[in-house]
This record gives sequence, structure tokens and C-alpha cells, in this order.
Amino acid sequence: MRQSVVVEPGAAGPQESVVRGAWWRWPGRARALSAGLTGLAALLVLAALVMPDSVDRLGPAAFVRIPAEAVVGAAVLPALPRRSRTAVAAVSGVLLAALTVLNALDMGFEQYLGRTFDVVLDWSLLGDAESYLEDSLGHGVALAAVCGAGGLVLLLFVLLALSMVRLTGLLARHPGAARRGTLVAAVAWVVCASLGLRPAAVPLASHGAVTALRGQVHRVSATLRDEAEFREAARVDAFGNTPGSRLVPALRGKDVIFTFVESYGRSAIEDPVTAPGVDRMLDARTKALAESGFHARSGWLTSATYGGNSWLGHSTTMSGLWISNQQRYRTVMASDHLSLTGAFRRTGAFETVGVMPGVQKGWPEQRWYGLDKVYDAFRLGYRGPKFSWSTMPDQYALQQYQERVHGKRPAAGKGRMSLLILTSSHQPWAPVPKMVDWDRLGDGSDFEEMEAAGNRAADVIADTTRSREEYGRSIRYSVTALTEWLTRYGTKDTVLVFLGDHQPIARVSGNHAGRDVPVSLVAKDPKLLDRIAGWHWTDGLRPAHDAPVWKMSAFRDRFLSAYGSTPGPRRN
Repeated sequence: MRQSVVVEPGAAGPQESVVRGAWWRWPGRARALSAGLTGLAALLVLAALVMPDSVDRLGPAAFVRIPAEAVVGAAVLPALPRRSRTAVAAVSGVLLAALTVLNALDMGFEQYLGRTFDVVLDWSLLGDAESYLEDSLGHGVALAAVCGAGGLVLLLFVLLALSMVRLTGLLARHPGAARRGTLVAAVAWVVCASLGLRPAAVPLASHGAVTALRGQVHRVSATLRDEAEFREAARVDAFGNTPGSRLVPALRGKDVIFTFVESYGRSAIEDPVTAPGVDRMLDARTKALAESGFHARSGWLTSATYGGNSWLGHSTTMSGLWISNQQRYRTVMASDHLSLTGAFRRTGAFETVGVMPGVQKGWPEQRWYGLDKVYDAFRLGYRGPKFSWSTMPDQYALQQYQERVHGKRPAAGKGRMSLLILTSSHQPWAPVPKMVDWDRLGDGSDFEEMEAAGNRAADVIADTTRSREEYGRSIRYSVTALTEWLTRYGTKDTVLVFLGDHQPIARVSGNHAGRDVPVSLVAKDPKLLDRIAGWHWTDGLRPAHDAPVWKMSAFRDRFLSAYGSTPGPRRN
């Protein structure tokens, strides 16, 4: 006969009876399991409280600390009524999980963009990161990464909330032991803080969670304040009211080309791994240019971005404004602030064109840049494979520029100004194209075999040394392609300015690398180089270590002034 289960008011239900039965049947295992869960909960909360926000501070010593927040929580939460205690503990766990996610984003952004995550502006960049993964590693890997990251974040929120509830409940059930332990921890924290104990260059007394929260609040406030301040700064433009007749008169009739080389940073020229090959290439290309009648001078610019967000470097160079975040970028793109490229269009003496193989969607920025026509990734006739993120090899893009733009005469009495953005040196630097015969580029379909035989992105991404080596190869390729194009198709009227948009990511350039990028001006006409003699740049394509360094935002006005432009009536 089946025995019925009668549940008295306030008594345990059937499921709880089973648990209690298991407890009485295997008390040792049950206690071990309970202790293990409590220990894991304590370790998880501790790790979240002392987690650093920088990769170079991430190590065992960072987690062997006494968090002040835990001491305060242990003193306050157990004293609350049961329901209030549970609610406050759960909310505290959720907030701690959110802070942990932000710390992780800070670490990622430091590695890839050289700055911390901006809670107000940077959420849209997560979509760009997904697109980058898809282009580099494939749709399946990108989807798995996104789902995995989302699952981990959700799990973290749940586990931290449950851990906080479990720990506060334990402290409430053992008030005497809780008070004694809290007192000991508080005294230890005060002693460590007073003596400044740092056994592994990390203070034992921690208040990292509060500091991180305060930092996030400060950054949000600074971002909101910066928006208004920058909008006012963007309205001030020394050349904004200059008539076209007084802009770049020394370049009338010339063929002026501004080119950005993706991720071409100072580390390419000075890092021990990449420098030997890159420096030899720059010296060889300087010699080849001289043999064709071209001469170059080079210096350094400090980029407004690092590791990525190339458009910030492009717009900073062309606007003369320090555009270091997405809000500033949107503000400038919506303004009538004069771009360097737009200055050529304002003269009425230049045709203006852009070649943008990295643009794969609508590009409304064309209006602000002042470009009459833009050739994006779909207007260059490419039928070959993508090289990871890069839609086509730089050599192909340059040949198409020659056939579609440069090889055709501009309208009578006009010069031409071109803006080119080369992409083959974009991370993950695998596979890297190789130079081929210029006359055999065709529609790019012959690159299939080269792309298939190249390194796989996943292999290079996983190996820091290989990443640095392949980064150096990509820079050698891009600069060689550009300068070979110049010696092959350049004329006495050609003026080429090429520069990097930013340094490569920290995994390649190092955790403490600066933001300098090389910039070179190349021309046949010695008078054009004489106009920048006062810049004291280094002869050739390789800037000296101690060559002048300007902020990237200084370039527009210096260039306009060097070639005869005069400021118009100042506007505010």
C-alpha cells in the first residue's frame, strides 16, 4: 500500500523532505557539498570585488587582497531583516556583476583601442567587433563567440546574485562568528592601508569596486560635458571663412593625394620584431623613389585613436580637431567645419575623389569630406577573395585608382585631389597579400590561390609573435604597393602625403606603446618640399626617432598654411 505524505502547516514539503532525507543519509557528503558551494561563492564575490581593470595588472597578486566593500557588507547586511537582507544581497550581486562586466570591457578596450570603455558612447562598437570577428574568423565562429559571451554574462549575473544571498544568509545564521571575523578583517584592512603594504606591487587593502564605480560615474559625467564643450570648439575654424581663391594656391594644377595606411604606427619602425624588415623596406623604397625623381620628408603625428576606430584618425587629420570618440565624430560630420579635402573642393580648381575599399555600406560622410565621387568596395570591380577583413589587396585598389581616376585627365584647367584609404594592413594580418605583376592584376580573381595558401586568421590571432611578424609583413606590403604605384604612374605634378591612422593593437605594439604614427610627404618638384623645410622633418620615408612630433589635429592648418592658404575672417 502506497503511504500518503501529509504536510503539516509550517512543515517541510515533499521536495524539502527528500533533501533532508539525503542530508541525514549522507551527512558528510552534504556538508562537504554545502561547504564547497559556500567557498565557491566566497571566491567568486572576492574575485569580482578585487578584479583589476587592466590586463597588465591581471595576476595572482591582484586577487590576494582584502576588499573594504566585503568588510562593510559583512557588517551591515546580516543585521537587516530576512526579506530586506535577501533583496539587498541579490541587488548587490547584480550590481557587482555589472561592474565586473565593465571591468572586463575596460580590459578589452585597453588592449584593442588603448582606452577604457565609455558607457555612454561605446555600445555600438560591440556590433563592429562582431562584424570584425565574422570577417576574420567566419560567421560560425562569430556567432559562437557572441552567444558564448552573452551566456557568460547572464551566468555571471545569476551566480553573483545567488552567491551574495548565500553568503549573507550564512553570516546571519552565525552572528557571533560573523562579528568576530568581520572585526578581524576590518583591523587587518586598516593596518594594511596604514602601512601601505604592497608585497607584490599591489596594495593588500583594496577598495577597487568603489574606485571603479566612482571612475565610471566620472567618465559618464565627463562624456556628457565633453559633448557640449566640443560642439562649441568645432565652431571655431581659422580657415572656415577663407574664400576658395585663398586656399592652397601653391598647389593649383597639381595632383594631390592623401593616403591613410591602416595601422601604420611608430612600432612598425621601432619595434625589435617588426623594425628590421620595415626599416629595410623604407630605405629601399626611398632609394627607388629617388631614382624616379621623387624625394620625401617624414615626421610623426600623434593619433587621436589607437588600435582601431580608424575613422577617428582620418577625421582628426582632415578637420584639425581632436576627434577622440564617436560623439565628437558625429558632431563634426554634421557640421560645416572645413575639412582639408573640402578646402580643395572649395577652390573650384580641383576635382575631388575618394577611393575607399573598406567602405561596404552607405557613407554619408562623403559630403563633409567634400568628395565629388567615391569608389567604395563595390565600385572597384573586384572579383577576388577577401583577405580576412580587407575587401581587396592594396595593389589592386591602387591599380583601379589608376585606371578609373588617376589615368584620366581632369577637366581643363583643373588639378585633382584624391583621398585613398588602404586596408591590407588591417588586423588580423592574415592572410597578407603579396606583390604581383601590375599588368596581371585583372579583376582580382587570380588572388584566389594566394588567399587560400596564406595564413589563417585564427592561427595568427592565437600567437602574439606571429601577429607581430605578420603585422610587419602587411606594412611592408602596403607601403611597397603605394610607392611602386607612385614610381610607375606618378608625374612631376604628383604630391603624395601618406600616413598611418593609428598604432596596431597592444598585443602587437605593447601595453604601453604611444600613439605616434609616421607621416611622409613625397613630390618631384623641389619647391613643394622647400615649403615644408621649416617643419624639420627627416629626409626619406623613415622618420628619425627624434623627428618632430605634432598632434594629428595640427596637420590641417600647418599643411594649408605651408601651401599658401591664409585664414579668413574668424568665425565663432
